[in-house]
Amino acid sequence: MDKRKHTNMDVKKKNRNDVFRYICRNGMVSNPDISYALKISLPTATQITKELIERGLVEETGEMESTGGRRAKALAVSESAGKAVGLDITKNHISLVLTELTGRILNYERTVLPYAAKESYYLQVNQKMEQFLEDCKCGGAGILGIGISFPGIMDLEKELVADSHVLAVNHLPFSAINRFFPYPCHFINDANAGAYAEGIASENRNRFFYLSLSNTVGGAVFSNGMLEQGRNFRCGEVGHMTVVPDGNACYCGKYGCLDAYCSAKCLTGGRVEDFFERLKQGEQEAVSLWERYTSYLAIAVNNIHMVLDCDIVLGGYVGSCMGEFVQDIRIKVSERNTFEEDGSFIRPCRHKTGAAALGAAFKVMELFMEQI
Repeated sequence: MDKRKHTNMDVKKKNRNDVFRYICRNGMVSNPDISYALKISLPTATQITKELIERGLVEETGEMESTGGRRAKALAVSESAGKAVGLDITKNHISLVLTELTGRILNYERTVLPYAAKESYYLQVNQKMEQFLEDCKCGGAGILGIGISFPGIMDLEKELVADSHVLAVNHLPFSAINRFFPYPCHFINDANAGAYAEGIASENRNRFFYLSLSNTVGGAVFSNGMLEQGRNFRCGEVGHMTVVPDGNACYCGKYGCLDAYCSAKCLTGGRVEDFFERLKQGEQEAVSLWERYTSYLAIAVNNIHMVLDCDIVLGGYVGSCMGEFVQDIRIKVSERNTFEEDGSFIRPCRHKTGAAALGAAFKVMELFMEQI
C-alpha cells in the first residue's frame, strides 16, 4: 500500500471515529450539526453517517426541529450498537455496571463476595454477572466485553496481575481469569479505572492526579485522554509512599505508608456515608478522626501537587462522600503550599458510585470506538 493511500485511509478512519464519538457525546444530532462541529463538509458527514447506519451503529430517529428550512434527519446511536460491562473486584465485594456506548449507565449493583483465588470464586462472579445481565434484559450478543478492575499492579505487556497485596495474589495471568467469562475481558488497575471514569468523558483534557481513598489507597495520572502507566505499570501508587518514617504498619508489610493513615478504614469500620453524617452533626469522635485524617492527607496531596503541578481529584469512598468537607483539605494544603495557592486545584470526584467499575466499562467502550 502506497503512503498516499495509507494516509487517506487514516484520515477517513479518524473522521469516522470523530463522527461516532460526537454522536455518542451529544445524543440526537443531524448531519449539519456534525459538519459544523467537526469542521468537515456536509457531504463527508452524510457519507460517514450512512456508513455507520449500514453497520448498525447509528440509526435515524425522526427529524430535528425546523430552523426555517427543510428539517434535517435526526441521528442517534443505535440501541443495538453494543453495551459494556464493568466489573470491580475488591477484597470483600464485587461491583457490576452496564453502560451504553453513550456512557449512560443502565444498571449498577454491588454485592458482598469475599475474594478467593479459586475457580469457585470466579464461577460465582460469572453467575452473578449473568444474572445481572438477565435482570437488565440484555442479551449476550450485545455485550462488547467486560472491563475488570483489579486492586493491584496490572502488567499489560505480560498480561498478568503482577502483584496484589490486598488480595494476596501475584503473577496471576489474565487468561486464568478470563476463561471463566463468555465475553472478551480487559483488565485495569482499580485506581486507574477511577481516573479513567473521571477523565475519559470530560471535555476538559487537562492533566490531573486521581487519588483513590477507599479501603485501600491508590492513585493514577490521567493526561490528554490517556493513563500514564510508568515503566513497571506502577505510576501513581501513592498508597505506599512513606508519610511517617517507621510509622503505622501497612498491609503491604512496610511501615508509615499513606494507606495506613488515609484509607477509608482509618475513619470508620462501617459505611463512609454514616461517618460523614456524624461529622456533619459535629460528633466529637468523628471531628477528631477527620482532623487527624486530613492532616496526613494534606501532606500527601501537597507532595503530589509539588511533584506533578496538576489538579488533584479525590475519589474512592471518601472522595465520593466528602462534599463540602473538601474545603478542610484545601485549607490544610494551602498552609503547606510554598507557592501560596488556595487549594482550588483539589476537587472531589464527579462519579460518586461505582467509579472503578464504570471506568473499566469505559475502557471496553474506548477500545471498541478506536476500531470504528
